[in-house]
Amino acid sequence: MNTAPHAPYFIGLMSGTSLDGVDGVLCQLGTDGTWQGLLAHAHRPFSPTLYDALQALQAPGMNELHRGALAGNALARVYAETCAALLEQTGLGPQDIRAIGAHGQTVRHQPGMHDGTGYTVQLLQGALLAELSGIDVVADLRSRDLAAGGQGAPLVPPFHQALFGRGDRIRGVVNIGGISNITLLRPHQSLIGFDCGPGNTLLDHWCQTHRQQPFDRNGAWAAQGRVDPALLDHLHQETFFALPAPKSTGRDLFNAAWLAHKLDTWAEPISATDVQATLTELTARSIANELLRYAADVQDVLVCGGGAFNTHLMQRLQAALPQAKVLSTAEEGLAPDHVEAAAFAWLAWAHTQHQPGNHPSVTGAKGLRVLGALHPA
Repeated sequence: MNTAPHAPYFIGLMSGTSLDGVDGVLCQLGTDGTWQGLLAHAHRPFSPTLYDALQALQAPGMNELHRGALAGNALARVYAETCAALLEQTGLGPQDIRAIGAHGQTVRHQPGMHDGTGYTVQLLQGALLAELSGIDVVADLRSRDLAAGGQGAPLVPPFHQALFGRGDRIRGVVNIGGISNITLLRPHQSLIGFDCGPGNTLLDHWCQTHRQQPFDRNGAWAAQGRVDPALLDHLHQETFFALPAPKSTGRDLFNAAWLAHKLDTWAEPISATDVQATLTELTARSIANELLRYAADVQDVLVCGGGAFNTHLMQRLQAALPQAKVLSTAEEGLAPDHVEAAAFAWLAWAHTQHQPGNHPSVTGAKGLRVLGALHPA
């Protein structure tokens, strides 16, 4: 680890659409945003009560404002516990940290809808997190991009470019969380990034429903099944897949109700195991199709997020992209479950430096914007 004593420390906190808890990193970034090193990582799972509350808020229901406010408070407390664990690991104090970049928990994401602007909601009581941690907090990082006409997602491509860009390689960085997103890195060309479809969200739901397990470890269950090509094509008829970039999506679209409707309208006999195999193929193919659509000559595909730990999914992705080398970001020096949290630490740096945290070619925003709201400690 190459850390520079003068470089400021930042904390990044991420809780994604998989609802598997909070990942936090404490890292150093140069005054110009260059990566200096990761000092610590901590993970805190959600309690069953908080998980159920967040899961319920993914869909319309009674008394949402009250339930959402309390869930935002509870989430801030888990975030604060994660920060405390990072400080304990490193021996640093709150006064040593320049800022926290905190993502919050997405419960709705509807860019451009309803009134031409739409909205995105990431639950988090940023002021409470600042109070509990004693550190300045940069939160609500997506709303400004929507206000500028963008999709609000993905926000990680500029960090991917800073960390993984190579002047001699055409690279794709794929984050497979609940939803999958892609960053395309071409030497001397504009940055491209967008959401490409479901990542783990449908796989986890199906596994929880039929195996009573939170996820399909290593994709072992899916590997026992057979991909149904006709069902795969039926799932791929969803309009989102054909949309051009920039585009973003979330659990508003790809959720249990979407899958139930697709299977009900399919009405052909199929085993639960074969459904899991087909859903895994849907994730792999939706990623591969978009890479081939925008960068058929891609050489490296760097995978982060929980999907990087799914051996079968990684194998299917490699099979769909035989011309490229599919590898975990761990082989580039940053573990798959650290990348997104590190990106939000970088976005906090961008905010403190009044640097743009997004890119119009990625989100479709009308210009470069400093993202996020600052909650001083």
